Amino acid sequence: MAFSVKSKKSGKTYYLHTKEVKLAGDRKQKIFYFAGEEGKNSLDALPAGYEVMENERTGLPMLRKKKK
Repeated sequence: MAFSVKSKKSGKTYYLHTKEVKLAGDRKQKIFYFAGEEGKNSLDALPAGYEVMENERTGLPMLRKKKK
């Protein structure tokens, strides 16, 4: 089952996904994003060292590194 978060503002459920993107200079980087539906790239748990926060204005969930 994919990791999910329910928005406090809208009540909608979002699922955590990941994918590898290619940056300038052919550098690859793994990104994390939330989507409204489960997909093939969904994750079962939060990555280590990250936490979920919600944008106050839009109600969309975002990942950020844990504060020390």
